[in-house]
Amino acid sequence: MNQISKEMTKLACKALDDKKALDIKIIDIHQVSVMADYFVIASGSNQNQVQAMMDNVEEMLGRAGYEMKHSEGSRTSSWILMDYGDVIIHLFDEENRLFYDLERIWRDGKVISAEEL
Repeated sequence: MNQISKEMTKLACKALDDKKALDIKIIDIHQVSVMADYFVIASGSNQNQVQAMMDNVEEMLGRAGYEMKHSEGSRTSSWILMDYGDVIIHLFDEENRLFYDLERIWRDGKVISAEEL
């Protein structure tokens, strides 16, 4: 786990909060997976909000010099994955977040607050 991944996570959470994302969760997975240091999970109340959240994360992290390595999902998706290497951001509509329940799947990770970073 490094300072860069912490900074990316803080910026992503700020970008999500700016767009009124619902139930933003940060899961520290660095001790249970080599995939990433953090998962950030957030919901939007509709497709337009989820897209606005994605756009704002991409813009804020891009301005800070962080480039997205890969993304899954599209403007019409109910789940968008944004891969920044050590930080993976999952954006859902509310229904699909409940369905996929990533918090349960990654329960071996530690849920932390943005302040703890």
